Amino acid sequence: MTPEVQTFFDHATSTATYLVSDAATRTAAVVDPVLDFEPKGAKLSTASADAILAAVRDQGLRLVYVLETHAHADHLSAADYIRRETGAKIVIGAKITEVQKTFIPLFEADDVQDDGRVFDHLLAEGDSLPLGDLTIGVVHTPGHTPACVTYLIGDAAFVGDTLFMPDYGTARADFPGGDAATLYRSIRKIMTLPPETRVFVGHDYLPAGRDRFQWETTVAEEKASNVHAHEGVSEADFVEMRQARDATLAPPTLILPSLQVNIRGGALPKPTASGRVFLRLPVTFA
Repeated sequence: MTPEVQTFFDHATSTATYLVSDAATRTAAVVDPVLDFEPKGAKLSTASADAILAAVRDQGLRLVYVLETHAHADHLSAADYIRRETGAKIVIGAKITEVQKTFIPLFEADDVQDDGRVFDHLLAEGDSLPLGDLTIGVVHTPGHTPACVTYLIGDAAFVGDTLFMPDYGTARADFPGGDAATLYRSIRKIMTLPPETRVFVGHDYLPAGRDRFQWETTVAEEKASNVHAHEGVSEADFVEMRQARDATLAPPTLILPSLQVNIRGGALPKPTASGRVFLRLPVTFA
């Protein structure tokens, strides 16, 4: 079966958010929604999420899930906002608890439990949820983070940051809990899907030679021409490439605000007695 997929691209973070729906029942889910955050002025906005909610209303859809492919380090999640606005349940990979255990101490986030309770559904390999007449299947695809999952809905695979467009390659694997060899094996799992499977990636960064953002490819195209992981690339060669490349990458601009919000399911820290909300920036001395 083929779900309807609409893409909302956030140029500030190069993030692709997807509104996925079952045409027969008008039941829908949103994948990886963005909460707009301007770091220089610490200004927060729900404009991107509101555009998705407007589409939901205009098309007469019933939004039942917010599907998070992982705890993002490059943008704040709008999952909690959408849950509060619509009642949709937040879904994430069960290994999110490992991510919480890593970052709760870093931010001294004493208001967060490390058991994933801020999310509504913690899913593991082989789990599924109904989406109208469709089914949301789960494939555990760690390597970028321990909690990364791919959602399979009909003929569509939502791979988060595990794979990018074939001419850009693959995700970094140097975050806490990340591992290049594990990422390679997760990519190979995705590539065992039927070749015609539509692959929807989490980001697009416009590699040299391309001037138009893209976010949809196929398993066949990834196997044939992914610049990092096409068929024939060995695990050893991939790991060597990935580790060398990751060593040159700076941390994402929004990594510190993003992670402390996203381990809370997209919720902000609790306000202080004055009613103000603060995000923490742990200082590291060189």
